[in-house]
Amino acid sequence: MELGQRFKAFCEQKHLLEEGDKVLLAVSGGKDSMLMLHLFHELGIDIEVAHCNFNLRGEESDKDEQLVRQYCASLYVPLHVKQFDTNKYAETHKLSIQMAARDLRYAWFEGLAFTLQCQAIAVAQHKNDHVETVLLNLVRGTGLQGLRGILPKRANIIRPLLFLDAGEIAEAVSRLEIPYRDDASNFSTKYARNKIRLDIVPQFEQLNPDFVQIMDENISRFQETYDVLQGFVQAMRQQIFVQQASNQWCIQKNDIREKDIGLWFLLFDPFGFQKNVLEDLKASLENESGKVFEAADHELLLDRETLMLQKKKQNQHPLLVEADQNEVVWQDCTFDLSVSDDVGIVKDSSMAKLDWDKLIFPLRVRTWQEGDVFQPLGMGGRKKISDFFVGKKINLFEKRNIPIWENGNGDILWISGYQIDDRYKITENTQKVLTLVCHKQ
Repeated sequence: MELGQRFKAFCEQKHLLEEGDKVLLAVSGGKDSMLMLHLFHELGIDIEVAHCNFNLRGEESDKDEQLVRQYCASLYVPLHVKQFDTNKYAETHKLSIQMAARDLRYAWFEGLAFTLQCQAIAVAQHKNDHVETVLLNLVRGTGLQGLRGILPKRANIIRPLLFLDAGEIAEAVSRLEIPYRDDASNFSTKYARNKIRLDIVPQFEQLNPDFVQIMDENISRFQETYDVLQGFVQAMRQQIFVQQASNQWCIQKNDIREKDIGLWFLLFDPFGFQKNVLEDLKASLENESGKVFEAADHELLLDRETLMLQKKKQNQHPLLVEADQNEVVWQDCTFDLSVSDDVGIVKDSSMAKLDWDKLIFPLRVRTWQEGDVFQPLGMGGRKKISDFFVGKKINLFEKRNIPIWENGNGDILWISGYQIDDRYKITENTQKVLTLVCHKQ
């Protein structure tokens, strides 16, 4: 099959593009990206080109840019060029030059694609890059996910040259007389990926000249195995991770305690928990209720019979409430405020009626704090709110989400959704009433 037909077939097989899509091509001036530009142009797809000049190789970087400008002009393809101070960015953000260049180019590509209304961003990674990525992941440490290599499509990033190896690309560029420039840094073994490309892969090819092709086939099987496994795990996760609210789930201990730690890791993988954290959790399952286990963006609470999983929330600062306000929004609660002479008693946990003349404004709405005390309705003495929560079997995550209304003198007025303070209840002497009504989202 002719190269252009193979290119088109690969794009269709991997569902890289929809009919009418516009594509932004990342073109450096090297063999790979220049061939990619040629193939897209030959296929008649609506394209524009983005070229990054990282200013890392002086005159050589400028010559790369000049070549891309000339080739795009010859094809009448729109070109966009961005100059970067890569060294300064790397120093400021404490990154390697390679990581700095990656951050800079992808951030620019995304913004440019949005501006140009491109549905996809095409990068010219090929089969050898695919194999090198797996080897690099193995060296650094990886699970099955890292053995999948480079995916043909992830979000709006597509890699339409993964069906070609480096030798095929070199042959095609020579045969089609496509101009290109080599980046000298690609031949330096001070970079890990280059060392794998230049030193390690040739050693494997001495054992088997078809090493890259065989590895590509192995990676395809790894991808298929991963997809099958994920389907199994996802079905199990949906069954035992019971969603309680947005970004919050409840897991019964009985549903997970007998499962192997490897399965725990797969189940909790989307939430970022490290295996050692999950091992600690599993060991603590029976006897450390109230303990919290953390990942970067999520946390797990070991409760009596359950595990509570939720996305971490930013600390909510206290809100000041003035006397003339009629609405307050705090986390996922909206409060309606009204003042009247209605002294009728209501039995509704979402509503509080307080004696207006005893209030000192501004009031505050905040989270529970250690040491908070109040005088429960109908009682003469005070009680720690933490003890009140224990009596109600309210776990730590729930405590954090309960709005506490505080008077201007520091007294607790209302544990929202539960109970008001006896000192601020309506009495026979009450003339004016503040009514608070809580609506949970």
